[in-house]
Amino acid sequence: MGWAIALIVVAALAIAGWAGWSKLAKEHQEARAVPLAALDFGKLKDGVYHGAYAGGMYKWRANECDVTVEGGKVTRITLASSQDPGAKNANADLLCERVIQAQSLQVDTVSGATLTGKAYLKAMENALVQAQA
Repeated sequence: MGWAIALIVVAALAIAGWAGWSKLAKEHQEARAVPLAALDFGKLKDGVYHGAYAGGMYKWRANECDVTVEGGKVTRITLASSQDPGAKNANADLLCERVIQAQSLQVDTVSGATLTGKAYLKAMENALVQAQA
């Protein structure tokens, strides 16, 4: 009888693990597929623009940023907030520096933090869309 209870517990844990993994896999698939527009950085208007990204289906990567445009160029990017559990691994400062140096969102994300990096880039894009309006 004891082994039957153990088998039921193991089966329940396996089902719960599969359900959790399925949820995580869907979120990762969605995050990998986040499109980034090829914004024309040559047509940016000066100002400070606030951008946000809701974070996908489970809101795990929700974040906000402020992008400063001076002289028609992105000169500063500040992450205002992040709900992302992987934020500490993303090296956001490096990602922001890459965008400023390249004057483009088409930059490499930090290895091991690709999904978080794409979420940050999407918030930056949402800010810069306003700079082109």
